[in-house]
Amino acid sequence: MELAWIALGVFILLAYTLEAITGFGSIVIALSLGALLLPIELLLPILVPLNICMTGYLSWKYRKLVDRQLLFGMILPGMAVGTVIGYAVLPIIDAQLAKRGLGILILLFAGRELWRLRTAAISSARPLWQNRLITVAAGICHGLFASGGPLLVHALAGNTLDKSRFRATLVCVWFSLNALLTLAFIVDGRIYPTLPQVLFYAPLLVVGVWLGERLHRHFNEQYFRIAIYSLLLITGCLLLIPR
Repeated sequence: MELAWIALGVFILLAYTLEAITGFGSIVIALSLGALLLPIELLLPILVPLNICMTGYLSWKYRKLVDRQLLFGMILPGMAVGTVIGYAVLPIIDAQLAKRGLGILILLFAGRELWRLRTAAISSARPLWQNRLITVAAGICHGLFASGGPLLVHALAGNTLDKSRFRATLVCVWFSLNALLTLAFIVDGRIYPTLPQVLFYAPLLVVGVWLGERLHRHFNEQYFRIAIYSLLLITGCLLLIPR
């Protein structure tokens, strides 16, 4: 078990560095890797509070870059409703089946977008109602596994935000929703046994943000998009790994 906790520290450093670069992916990557060694129900009360520490800092630092109309007009309302639904139905669904279904969806989406980037095709704009439905679905995934990022990126495909505004807007989403989940973990008592691990891994956030900030500044816009969809491919594969 000691080796498992050390490995989890490595996964957390990698995952939170990636989120500091792209604006999403920390929990789904750390959760997918960590679940190879530790129970998911033990991991979530550790990863979610760590995430609000990092995203809270980034949200405040880059608050002037946030697209508030997109954040409050489309993303947060749908994501919040979906998160509540996902948290409520978690005890009555087959979690492994749901994760594999999400993994397939992510692989299809990421593969399609990478192909479009390679062929210089332009993502066609979807009707607003479709994006709202996808956003609610992303919230449900977030309520289930604190991993709504891939579907939310799908809903935002074709947006005109540059990489800095894209990241700033996303970290505000995760700060808001993961604060809600952390409150739920406090109410249901799941967070208290994991507080020592949260404090133990907290210094890794400083290293992850430091690395991610430097890498983010040097990312070419096209390479940034490729990095996002490549990260989604990896995520989809991890979600399909039998537990």
